[in-house]
Formats: sequence, C-alpha cells, structure tokens
Amino acid sequence: MRNVIFAINLTLDGCCDHTKQLADEETHEYFTHLLQDVDLLVFGRKTYQLMVPFWPEAAKNQSMTKAENEFARAFDSIDRLVFSRSLDSAVDKKTRIVHTNLGDEILKLKKERGNILVGGVDVPSQLIELGLVDEFRFVVGPIIAGEGRRLLEGVSLRESLQLKLIESKSFKSGSVALRYLKQ
Repeated sequence: MRNVIFAINLTLDGCCDHTKQLADEETHEYFTHLLQDVDLLVFGRKTYQLMVPFWPEAAKNQSMTKAENEFARAFDSIDRLVFSRSLDSAVDKKTRIVHTNLGDEILKLKKERGNILVGGVDVPSQLIELGLVDEFRFVVGPIIAGEGRRLLEGVSLRESLQLKLIESKSFKSGSVALRYLKQ
C-alpha cells in the first residue's frame, strides 16, 4: 500500500508562501533525496504551474547549481498527477490532469505500491482534512515572514491530528527538517 507524504517549506511563523523564503543547497539536497523515494507527485493547478515547466526545463538545461540540477533531474523523472477544474491538458508528457474526486482518486492510488508525494497547499490541506496523509515533512526556515499564506487556512479538522516525530535534521542555514508520521 502506498504512503501519502506531504512535504513543504515553512517559515517559523507558519508561512508557506514560496516567495517569503529561500531554498538553499541543503534544502534542495533534502528534497532530492525525498523525490528518490516516491513514484508519483500530486499537485493542484497552482503548484503544478509553479513547478512545470520550470523544473523540467532546468533538468534539460542543467544551468543551475549542482543541488538544483540534481533536484530538477529527480523531479523530472517522476510521473505527476494534477487535480484541476480549469486545466484541460498538461504541458508535459509526465503529467496527467484529473477532474475526479480527490479523495476517491487518492484512495484508489493508495492501493498500489510505492509512495505518493503531495505538494502545495490546497490539495494537501484537503487530503489532511480527509485523513489521507500518512507522513509529514516540514522544512522550517529561520525566517519570520509576518504575512503570507498559512498551511491549513480555512480547513476544519474533526479532531486534532496527533503526529509522531521520527526524524529531525538541522541545516547550516538554521533550517530544520522535521519528519512526522500520523499516529
């Protein structure tokens, strides 16, 4: 059975807006290792359009830092599933656009082997609300943004979600990677 892993960068005050933080070499290396353990990426339209075509083009060009180039290659090697009401087609061959029910589709995908990595905010928030996320990976940066989008905004959990910390790693930058499993 597949695990659904949610991973995101956050500031100390919980902001998950990518424009409010920096992803350094260690952060890219951390996420590259994570990508090597998954066989499907799941996004909503907004995250998909932030990631594609940028990272596939970076994988082709190899014009960034070593860590970013490795991340780009790892990202580009994985199939992608995008939940969208407005997109009709993908800009790349590795992506499938779906218009079906998010929960039903993920339940079906969980029956297969491997791991699913979910990114962004909207789709993961819905999956967390449905109780379908098995593992959480947060890279918390040493930044207080003071403003910006927060994780789980507008989401109402039926009950608190209890997590078990199974790994933590400090980066030279002051960022901390935290890995939790749902209890």
